[in-house]
Amino acid sequence: MENFYGYMRVSSLDQNIERQKIELTRWGIIENNIFCDKLSGKDFNRPQYQKLKKKLK
Repeated sequence: MENFYGYMRVSSLDQNIERQKIELTRWGIIENNIFCDKLSGKDFNRPQYQKLKKKLK
């Protein structure tokens, strides 16, 4: 699914993103199309989230 994208976020650096990545790949999203931020959830000034938004425009 080259035209599908996924986004995952964990709120602290010590949390593991593997479960989210496994689920996104299970849905057929290729790893190059998965964006991930390891930041708090207080706002949407997240680099990878912003990168994904630009890619989708």
